[in-house]
Amino acid sequence: MNAIPSVDLRDFLSEDPQRKEKFIREIGDAYEQIGFVALKGHFLSDELVSNLYSEIKKFFDLPVEVKEKYEIEGIGGQRGYTSFGKEHAKGKKEGDLKEFWHFGQYVEDDPKLEAEYPPNVVVEELPSFNEVGKETYQMLEKTAKYVLRALALHLNLEEIYFDKYIKNGNSILRPIHYPPITEEPKNAVRAAAHGDINLITLLMGAQGKGLQVQNHKGEWIDAIAEPDELMINVGDMLSRHTNNRLKSTIHQVVNPPRELWGTSRYSIPFFMHPVSDMPLNCLENCIDDQHPKLYDDITAGEFLHERLVDLGLIKK
Repeated sequence: MNAIPSVDLRDFLSEDPQRKEKFIREIGDAYEQIGFVALKGHFLSDELVSNLYSEIKKFFDLPVEVKEKYEIEGIGGQRGYTSFGKEHAKGKKEGDLKEFWHFGQYVEDDPKLEAEYPPNVVVEELPSFNEVGKETYQMLEKTAKYVLRALALHLNLEEIYFDKYIKNGNSILRPIHYPPITEEPKNAVRAAAHGDINLITLLMGAQGKGLQVQNHKGEWIDAIAEPDELMINVGDMLSRHTNNRLKSTIHQVVNPPRELWGTSRYSIPFFMHPVSDMPLNCLENCIDDQHPKLYDDITAGEFLHERLVDLGLIKK
């Protein structure tokens, strides 16, 4: 596969069984072959997207000393600000050429989970920043729920199989700023080759070159979305849970050509995580003689902790 397939969530949400079946088949095939789709028909309005970009640009334009007061020690970067170059890909020493913010879950009716997750960090200087972030988070979470329902049907599971695991899940909305490049980077790119940790990732801002996906032949292909599309990919948790039937694909964000070094790039991924006690054990109907079980049993929380150590965001 040498291009990212495009699908339309409105097919799945329609009352027409044939359109719904078409969406399930298209997204299932894409995730078995390359692990990425471009998705139209999501729940983000143009106005909300515009407001979010406006707010995050205002935040990243704040003086460094203002941003740094929102960098919270001891929580592995799960909420608030993470400064430039702090995160690196698994197996890499060089920090990625980016700074970012994390919005986390807005827990409803579950005091235990509310105590487990760090609280969201409020930016005093920007009165609309948190409100716009929360609305975007919830619209992306809603979109992700229906994508997972389609995948559940593709895997011959009950349609709402994932619902109980993603309600109040440990999902993260991450606005990223890749600042202008001012000198030749030493072995560093904007985001080194990596797989995502979570169930699925919904990416805003994949218009224009930069994001690349590795296909089964090991070739890097550009992943460019239309303005009305989200790029959505399988993460390692879902790949593991499906015994690698659905593919978590290695991807990267490469540095732009030298003539564009002076420009910033913004992208906004939503990392859909389940609650920490979700078992990621390989699904029985994804194991057979041709596909023996590839992974040990583990919970989502245990797996996340392992990976945050790998990324250098928390100490062992």
